[in-house]
Amino acid sequence: MSDVAVNEKRQSVSAGLSFVLSRQAKAYRTLVLVSCLGLFSACNGTDTTNSNAPVISGQPQTSIPMPPLNGKSLTNMGWSLADGKRSAFSDFNGKVLVLDFYATWCEPCRRSTPHLVNLQKRYETEVRVIGLNVGGPEDVAEVPAYAREFQIQYQLGVPDDDLVNLLLSESDAIPQTFVFDRSGKLLQNFVGFGELTGDQIDKVVENALSSKAD
Repeated sequence: MSDVAVNEKRQSVSAGLSFVLSRQAKAYRTLVLVSCLGLFSACNGTDTTNSNAPVISGQPQTSIPMPPLNGKSLTNMGWSLADGKRSAFSDFNGKVLVLDFYATWCEPCRRSTPHLVNLQKRYETEVRVIGLNVGGPEDVAEVPAYAREFQIQYQLGVPDDDLVNLLLSESDAIPQTFVFDRSGKLLQNFVGFGELTGDQIDKVVENALSSKAD
């Protein structure tokens, strides 16, 4: 084989190798992108399956502006308890109220729950944490086991439809945690649970403790 033919063959092999490496690099970048999307820290609240469907449209914010109440009052809205009793928002006047919308199949919810358990333990008398299950009828049956797993000592219930429609009108991603001051004013709404969310919730709660009830 002539030197010219050898050189042409080497160039052909080199070009082929470069093409393969280029495709491998693109595949690697795609894999990294997909992996990053899997790290998002909120679940789609409308998905009641055990798929733990992440929100992949973008990294969920740790907090969003307070949703508009549109003239509606939270006073008589509330949630049903396992024993058939019902609690209303007005029952907690004078306390700092933390409403957490969750589902047992939601992985970010499972990460946020231990923080809420500790939060309730730290402020036994002045703060009331309420877990509100929005995982669907089938998920309600999983709540007792969920409570035992995380040793939840705060109240757990199923929210009224009008409460869900009002507070989750802007986003149905979960977990969503709402912090109200002693007078019932909504201070902050947190969506998802990331590395900084726990500390942010704590700061809002601490500020709320300094508020006075009307």
